[in-house]
Amino acid sequence: MSELQARITWVRAMPAVFVLIWSTGFIVARFGMPHAPPFSFLCLRYVLSIACFLPWIVWAKVSWPQSRTQWLHLSVTGILMHAGYLGGVWAAVKAGMGSGLSALIVGLQPVLTAIWLSAMQARADRSSLEIPGTPVISAVTSRQWLGLALGFAGLLMVVWHKLTQGSAMDHVNILNISFAVLALLCITAGTLYQKRYVQPCDVRSANTVQLLAAACVTLPLALLESETVNWGPDMMGAMAWSVLGLTLGGSSLLYLLIQRGAAASVSSLMYLVPPSTAIMAWLLFDEPITAITLAGTALTALGVSQVVRTPKR
Repeated sequence: MSELQARITWVRAMPAVFVLIWSTGFIVARFGMPHAPPFSFLCLRYVLSIACFLPWIVWAKVSWPQSRTQWLHLSVTGILMHAGYLGGVWAAVKAGMGSGLSALIVGLQPVLTAIWLSAMQARADRSSLEIPGTPVISAVTSRQWLGLALGFAGLLMVVWHKLTQGSAMDHVNILNISFAVLALLCITAGTLYQKRYVQPCDVRSANTVQLLAAACVTLPLALLESETVNWGPDMMGAMAWSVLGLTLGGSSLLYLLIQRGAAASVSSLMYLVPPSTAIMAWLLFDEPITAITLAGTALTALGVSQVVRTPKR
């Protein structure tokens, strides 16, 4: 296989690899959450990830963003997609929300992204009538809307058994609902902001800038937590995978996917995370997986395929 063919194969495999890595987030939370408060865990994760990226950047002689504006845009995306999204999800789960409901709330991201893009398209269409030469914004097609609806229906089927369990619903309150909604808004805004403002640059230096901004925002919250970190095998394993797998791998892939693809198509991949997590939980923890879960997984995959499919010319 030539270098070009290998590169093409890797690019095509990136979405699937991203989904598999990102789906381990709740698995890591199950191992690490009982042993550390959420913001302390995340702050340590950001610092250790930076410590891994910096030698790599120096060894590979990677260039840093050239302008202050680019540093600012990367910092904003880091605060939204790391501190805001991860902090909101972990805080919601720590505050008692079941993983099924938190996955369902965050799973609304593709819908919010599509609504925003459609609104911007309508605004651009109105502006183009007044100002010739107005750039065209990529609209969400009717086929993609159908895919989004199918994906959300499949997502709901996957997490439905968790939503109907009393243990998950008994702990729903204003606090953890607010954390989950904050995570949803942050990952949606971060995806759209990065696609709009962040110029292509090396993923290693870009991710480091994002992590620095996230650590600066998360550190004050971590210092307010009274619970201490208990370093045991589960905690160390969860931290190691959070740094090496989720941050260096998953976050870097998300950055590359946003730079390469349309926002709605990249966001739709988030629909596949809860089904993949359910399958992993079945394999690792023997959590029951039902026929409805399998049907929902298939429906979600069908919906995502409609969103990301390249239209025929």
